[in-house]
Amino acid sequence: MKKFNKYIIAILFVSSLSCTQDFEKLNINPTAPVDVQPELLLRKVLFDFADQMSYEGFVAGNLLGQQFTAIDFNLFDRHSLTEPQYGGNPWPFLYENLRDNEILLAKSRANAAFGVYEGPALIYKAYLTGVLTDLYGDVPYSEALKGKSGNVTPKYDAQRDIYLGKDGIIDNLNSAITAITNYKGATRLQGDIIFNGDLTKWRRFANSLKFKYLMRASGKENVAEQLKQIFAGGDYIKDATQNAVYAFTASQPNNFRMATARIGDFNLFIMSETMDEILTKLDDPRKQVLFRPTANNANVYKGLLNGPDASKLSISVGNYSFSGRIFREDAGRLKANFLTSFEMNFLLAEAAEKGFISADAKTFYETGVKQAFDYWYSVLPENYLKTGPAAYKVANANPIEQIITQKWIANVINGYEGWNEYRRTGFPKLKTISASLNQNLIPVRMPYPTTEDALNNANFKAAAEKTNKNSINSPVWWDN
Repeated sequence: MKKFNKYIIAILFVSSLSCTQDFEKLNINPTAPVDVQPELLLRKVLFDFADQMSYEGFVAGNLLGQQFTAIDFNLFDRHSLTEPQYGGNPWPFLYENLRDNEILLAKSRANAAFGVYEGPALIYKAYLTGVLTDLYGDVPYSEALKGKSGNVTPKYDAQRDIYLGKDGIIDNLNSAITAITNYKGATRLQGDIIFNGDLTKWRRFANSLKFKYLMRASGKENVAEQLKQIFAGGDYIKDATQNAVYAFTASQPNNFRMATARIGDFNLFIMSETMDEILTKLDDPRKQVLFRPTANNANVYKGLLNGPDASKLSISVGNYSFSGRIFREDAGRLKANFLTSFEMNFLLAEAAEKGFISADAKTFYETGVKQAFDYWYSVLPENYLKTGPAAYKVANANPIEQIITQKWIANVINGYEGWNEYRRTGFPKLKTISASLNQNLIPVRMPYPTTEDALNNANFKAAAEKTNKNSINSPVWWDN
């Protein structure tokens, strides 16, 4: 028996040596790729952000900006932002896409055949970074995305440095414009689901983003000269044919995610009282596109004050307006926004009104409104911009409030943007919510996720200390 056992052990030992010698060969999946082509990376990062951020904007961003409210499972709408439910934690997918885009950027610089991807990758890095830091403030940046080299606990960079420092948002956009302008190769940009490989449109997108981020910083920095240069150059998004958008399909897999959500989940989101009052005051027909009439009265549209406590209120949903058909039955007409002509025209109107550029603010405002109506498949009433309450400076109206409010309405699909602009300008005037879990204060930043406390503790603590213990009431740099 002992000899038998020794014999078996000997066989196993020899077998293990043989397996070890061929281990690498035997443990490679012949059908799994060991590398990813740039075009697949570009398509992935563009679509993944469009998909995830449009969903986030619907279920979380629009609650912060008070375009929608949620009638249940709504701790986020009540401003307990550390308890995301349907959404409210964009940190993981933003960093995932930054990571994959960084791989794309590295490939574009390591291989001349992939050089066409450098400009778009730099632009997209600036764009994703802008979204991230605008939500959270100081974030890991200069040391981030370096796990393979051993740094898994990156420091948090100051938001001003992320905006204006070396390899920051503005610097990367400048580098991208140079890369696109200097590109002479014959390789066509593949995997581009936004501009179909048109580098001219990518460069125009970069200049438009520069203008946007400079405007966002304009309350803290003297950026007038840079804004004038971009405006004088004229190479920015002007009309809908130049929009940086992704058009969703009517059916899976490239559809707007809420269009196929359970009807019970979709119907948690209804028109906010803030949106109702603003659209009613403006006599704005977009209400009929963005929302539905109440079930109890087909002639009535009605919003609910944000942040209800469903355990203490008896809410009859038939008395309120659900989200419109455009977000569900007709969602094949919906687009995910990166940057649109209406947003750009509103930025130009604001810059002109504040004297940063020499131009007619009224013209840009009216152009932006017309384009926003077209974007939402709505007919602009004849007197809307002439004698109605939306007419520029009508009855001594505050023109900045008018500009930002129109941008806020139109950016429903890009929900966090309405909240960003409210934090920057104070418009539109949001309401104290129904059952606040934040001392009746409107949050001014997203909190760092709890995973940072666990995985990057020392740097998280330093960043939390600068934000009054990771407070959602501690303003970001450009909001101070």
